[in-house]
Amino acid sequence: MRHSSTRARVVAVNDGVRSERTDSLATEEPLEIRVQGPGQEQAQVAVTMRTPGGDFELAVGFLFTEGLIAPGDVKRVAYCDNLPGEDQRYNVVSVTLERPFDVERLRRNFYANSSCGVCGKAALEDIEVRCEPVAPGPEVDLGVLVSLPDRLREAQAVFERTGGLHAAGLFDPAGTPLAVREDVGRHNAVDKVVGERYLAGRVPADGTILQVSGRASFEIVQKAAVAGIPIVSAVSAPSSLAVEAAERFGITLVGFVRDGRANVYSHAERVS
Repeated sequence: MRHSSTRARVVAVNDGVRSERTDSLATEEPLEIRVQGPGQEQAQVAVTMRTPGGDFELAVGFLFTEGLIAPGDVKRVAYCDNLPGEDQRYNVVSVTLERPFDVERLRRNFYANSSCGVCGKAALEDIEVRCEPVAPGPEVDLGVLVSLPDRLREAQAVFERTGGLHAAGLFDPAGTPLAVREDVGRHNAVDKVVGERYLAGRVPADGTILQVSGRASFEIVQKAAVAGIPIVSAVSAPSSLAVEAAERFGITLVGFVRDGRANVYSHAERVS
């Protein structure tokens, strides 16, 4: 089994004095995601660089937020055990579905996401086809929102050792954590949280708040929209397309959540 952190020797320099010590680094390794439907061969969907831990959640969350699977589609998730090298066993996850997998849809998605000609309007319209605007509510007190970055940080065990990971956490309106995940990639951390909800049979995740470290990109808002998460909160700034997407899909987007303050960029009616 892979570990989320790795030990390394470093030379520390302080006021001109050099010393050697052991340090903890966040592990970064590739994860290959494969999908297989009834009577189908396995198809490679994606390879992402991630921090080991929550790999099944990451695979399922990625497939779901990319619109490649729906609730109830997943039959089984497992590491591939037929690889030539044992050292790669935990870097390949296979998702077995209850229904045939649309390989052509995967290819269309890949082409669209890889094309230089794709614009923000096309990306928004793609999401609009795949999901409805999120459900109304809940109303959340500003005091709860501004407390979430600290609550997220307190749950980051690997960050405590390494200082080098992003995090995403799902909270209820009272600020109680429902799921917190860490990863070298912020989008991966979100996929892990969404995957946890999916595997628990709790998507759409209405009535919840997604708190992320760092900024809020379009990709983060897109994943929240597909998962039915009504509030997205970020420590730093959102992008222009993130705000446009949040407004369009009924998501309350909050940025610069720090030091007891916050900026609400869309659907401020949920913040009291």
